[in-house]
Amino acid sequence: MLEATLLILLGLAVGGFGTLVGTGGGFLLVPVLLFAYPEKDLATVTAMSLFVVLANTTSGAIAYGYQQRIDYRSAGWFVLATLPGVFAGALLVGLIPRRVFVLLFAVMLAALGAHLIFRRRFSGFREPVRGRGTALRRIRDRSGQRFIYAFRLWQGMTIAGGMGFMSALLGAGGGVVQVPLMTTILHFPVHIAAATSQFLYMIIALEATMVHVSTGGLGWDRELGQASLIALGAVGGAQLGARLALRTRGEVILRALASALILVALWLTLEGLRF
Repeated sequence: MLEATLLILLGLAVGGFGTLVGTGGGFLLVPVLLFAYPEKDLATVTAMSLFVVLANTTSGAIAYGYQQRIDYRSAGWFVLATLPGVFAGALLVGLIPRRVFVLLFAVMLAALGAHLIFRRRFSGFREPVRGRGTALRRIRDRSGQRFIYAFRLWQGMTIAGGMGFMSALLGAGGGVVQVPLMTTILHFPVHIAAATSQFLYMIIALEATMVHVSTGGLGWDRELGQASLIALGAVGGAQLGARLALRTRGEVILRALASALILVALWLTLEGLRF
């Protein structure tokens, strides 16, 4: 009973924060699962995380869809680009030693957190991206706020392809990298990036979970039950996170994400060196 309660509370926290920053929460969940269940292999841990990410991102995508902040046109192209990487990542995770996996995860989080902290702050208006392959988007959300931005579609699909591979490999949803890249390279407004990332990783998590299930990475007994309890909490947390995003400035979201990345990376590095 105590384990079930703790798993639900873990899902609530992961779902709430993950949806606020548009990541799915896997970058928080994977480290916890690694050290809460050291007897589980990497394929099982990533499969459990992706199952929770699927529940979390589905709930968050519904909330963001209601807010009308999802760029469905761009997400559709990005999903197509993720397919090869998702299958490759899900199949390769079982070949990586545990210590290498943990330290790789830590390096990725630390690098991204540092980038967000030290990046040059932008002031004023960006000149629209022009030229062949440019996608122009105009979105008005439910509250009437307008978002106008442009990006190079090939860049977006390249980023999405890499994120699909990383998501299936690390079980982290990939949005932890996708959202910053969408805001800095593709010039997405941060709120649109978080909402679109949530929808995109709902699809990616579904693809990757299906691959893990088909290869035996996610068992149908204990692991699925544990993942379901975390997912139960994540669904409620996702709704809270989406509502909180409406009242939070974009810069605050990025700072919260950067701080979380650095802290988790430090913890992972210390724990990983003990293996």
